[in-house]
Amino acid sequence: MNENAIRVGDIALDPMLLLLGIAGFAALVLLALLIVVIVNQSRRGNERGERAAQSSHLDAELAELKGRLQTVAEISVSRQSELTRSINQRLDSVTHRLGHNLNESAQKTTESLSKLNERLAVIDTAQKNITELSSNIVGLQDILANKQQRGAFGQGRMEAIIEDGLPRGAYTFQATLSNNMRPDCIIHLPNAPDLVIDAKFPLEGFEAVREARNENQKKQAAARVRQDVGVHIAAIAERYLIAGETQDTALMFVPSESLYADLHESFADIIQKAARARIVIVSPNMLMLAVQTMQAIMKDVKMREQAGLIQKEVGCLMDDVHRLRDRVLKLQQHFGQANKDIELVLTSSEKITSRGRKIETLDFDEEAKAKEQAKMPASARKKGKATPKPAGNGKRPGLIAGK
Repeated sequence: MNENAIRVGDIALDPMLLLLGIAGFAALVLLALLIVVIVNQSRRGNERGERAAQSSHLDAELAELKGRLQTVAEISVSRQSELTRSINQRLDSVTHRLGHNLNESAQKTTESLSKLNERLAVIDTAQKNITELSSNIVGLQDILANKQQRGAFGQGRMEAIIEDGLPRGAYTFQATLSNNMRPDCIIHLPNAPDLVIDAKFPLEGFEAVREARNENQKKQAAARVRQDVGVHIAAIAERYLIAGETQDTALMFVPSESLYADLHESFADIIQKAARARIVIVSPNMLMLAVQTMQAIMKDVKMREQAGLIQKEVGCLMDDVHRLRDRVLKLQQHFGQANKDIELVLTSSEKITSRGRKIETLDFDEEAKAKEQAKMPASARKKGKATPKPAGNGKRPGLIAGK
């Protein structure tokens, strides 16, 4: 047994084999390490290639991204310029519209101010008119407060209505009757007595009614109205109703529609009393209707008076109508004869036209022969006319034959 053997327990190991084993193991370890290094290097090479490929790909993508960014930048610049231009255009448009609107607003404001000034001028004029009207109303109140002036006011209004509705000569103001009484107006009715109109209506009682503050004052004022109007009705009936000279009915003129309405609404007994006394109370509108009725009556009477003259004029008018009818009939006959003459003239013109067309269709040889025959002596022409020569086609020439 080798003395240099190494013993491990019961097993003896040869140092050489042990060294060889260790060397082999070391060689295997080195080989493994070498393989690992080679693999790592190959991996590193692959990684470098991949990194290079990735780097080139990243460079390409970066270049593409730069191009896209440049394109986006150009697009953004163009869009920004377009946006700026659009904003400027819109600002210009808005500025123009704003200026136009401001000008229109200024014009409208000026027009409104001018119209306002005109309206203010109208208002000033109306205010002046109102002031004048108020002064006139005050004057009217002064007139109505005075009995004589109030009578003159009613007289003037009544005269205006009569003068507007009736012709001159159909009425007389302040005429004197047979009993020396002078009514305000007398209307001359045809074939009938005159109609009397009185315009002196008592207004004091109505003023008291309007100024009454309590029931007692109103009753006293109403009693005064009944008394004053009743006395006036009796005075008219006594003074102006004269048998054979005036109508058995007279008119009492009330110069206000409101007073007339108050009479019918609150003082029906006065209306009945006036009717019993043959006195008719009339307002301005009622007087206008009465005047129109009397005007129609006067026209009717005049028409009846002129009936004979109207019949005579109608007879003359009928004679003129018959004469006009006879002349129209004669004119119709003349037109008929003229139409016949025109038809005859048209017939003659058609015949002349047809003969002219026939002449236009003749030959010049026949015309020359006609001229030669015209130059022949009279005896030869007579002979030629007695025995005309036939034409080339065996027919007589139309011109010589008298066609």
